[in-house]
Amino acid sequence: MVNLNVQMSQEDFGELIGVSQQTVSSLLNRGVLSPGGSARQWLHQYCGHIREIAAGRASPEGSAELIAERTRLAKEQADKVAMQNAERRGELAPVSDMEMVLAAVGVKVGKILDTIPGLVRRRVPGIGSDVLQAIEVDIAKCRNMAASMTLASLTDGDEDQPDDGDVNAAESP
Repeated sequence: MVNLNVQMSQEDFGELIGVSQQTVSSLLNRGVLSPGGSARQWLHQYCGHIREIAAGRASPEGSAELIAERTRLAKEQADKVAMQNAERRGELAPVSDMEMVLAAVGVKVGKILDTIPGLVRRRVPGIGSDVLQAIEVDIAKCRNMAASMTLASLTDGDEDQPDDGDVNAAESP
């Protein structure tokens, strides 16, 4: 039985844990093992180092950059899987697909807006041409605003809302 409470040579400790004397020397130089420690201390320090490597919090080379890069890669991979799952659940869609849907909706809404002046003319036979022209102007503003929408304009305030003068012009007979 080996007495772990005494100091041990690098060669003997290497034989105990199954590595070369040079590896034990490297562990001492990198600060994994404390100089002058007992075999028990070295064994605890070495096992703690191995656990950190297995958990991904340390690398055999001790490179902090490598650990940070591995952590970043793992996070990116997790983000990718989360996005794929959200897309499968229908919670997320590619921007190009969303743009195509919005363009199709815009075309349909535009066709409906184009019919409004004719509908108003039939429902209100005595309506003046100046009121119909005001309605057409407001419809054109709406179509232009919809056509110029971007993702950035979603975060802007209500700058494109008509002011009271625009609304009253369309409502006056």
